[in-house]
Amino acid sequence: MAIVTIPATGKRISDQAEVTDFLRSAGIDHETWIGDANLGPDASDDEILAAYQVKINELKSKGGYVTADVINVTPATPGLDEMLDRFNKEHWHDEDEVRFIVGGSGLFHIAPPGEDVFSVEMSTGDLIRVPAGTLHWFDLCSDRTIRAIRLFQDPAGWTPHYTGSGVDSGFAPLCFGDRYFPAAGQA
Repeated sequence: MAIVTIPATGKRISDQAEVTDFLRSAGIDHETWIGDANLGPDASDDEILAAYQVKINELKSKGGYVTADVINVTPATPGLDEMLDRFNKEHWHDEDEVRFIVGGSGLFHIAPPGEDVFSVEMSTGDLIRVPAGTLHWFDLCSDRTIRAIRLFQDPAGWTPHYTGSGVDSGFAPLCFGDRYFPAAGQA
């Protein structure tokens, strides 16, 4: 379940329909996929890609993506801090950034020009497409674990173009998770 937070106002959205509507109004595609229930946490990258092949092919045909892979990041990933330093600074790409979260969680910060920055907390089952040219950055949540299918329009992948604005330094990678929100009808 994705959660949208607008730090400047303190507003948080967790209702699936509201999250989808908000992101679409900002030009970001989001949806939730139902995956293969037989996939376990130790599934290989090939097993993950095979389990989601139908959806991957749909996205490839809709968005002109030509390749897909799986990224697996854990606290034990060699060079993790250096890797995160490439993602957690405001940047944009020449192509879409498409991620389907298979496990773990992370936080996309989106910075529309002239508007408030908003954060999208992504967890297992969430799919996001950040359009080419969109200013954004990414942080892991506190468990520093994420596994995601990535789709690319260029087989070489994408290159970040950093803005150097420093706007990213004012935002902490704060993930709430769905437990932060009270159940419907409860205060």
